[in-house]
Amino acid sequence: MTTTLLALDPGFGATLGRNIGAIALYAVVGLVLMVFGFYAIDWTTPGKLSALVRNGCPNAVIVTASGLLSMAFIVVIAITSSVGKLDEGLLSALIYGLVGIIVQVAAVRLLEWVTKLDIGSIIESDRFAPASVVVASAHVALGLVVAVAIS
Repeated sequence: MTTTLLALDPGFGATLGRNIGAIALYAVVGLVLMVFGFYAIDWTTPGKLSALVRNGCPNAVIVTASGLLSMAFIVVIAITSSVGKLDEGLLSALIYGLVGIIVQVAAVRLLEWVTKLDIGSIIESDRFAPASVVVASAHVALGLVVAVAIS
């Protein structure tokens, strides 16, 4: 009978620990960027999005959800595009993410201005407004464009 032991490289534990630490640090950077992204959307959109979402305004929910999704695209690409040592990767992900979020928010606001949508009245309405889907699509589309620009 032959016995086979599982043999791990001597540095396996240290590598595993470093990688888990890197995951945690990138998760913190991602969370910071997502929170910043939410507040950037909230600050640049008429009305208080968090209150409108809590009150169940369907258009506010649609616009906020699409805005967060678009921010996630940007954050994910900012993280995957970061290269180098851990500290350089974290810093570049943070910088790319911040710039990407700022550009994306500005682009959505510009698109809303060009289309002459009254986003304030749309998101405050208690009834579904089809124009909210246009705003949501703009968020997602521009978030993808900005994310690809980062990569």
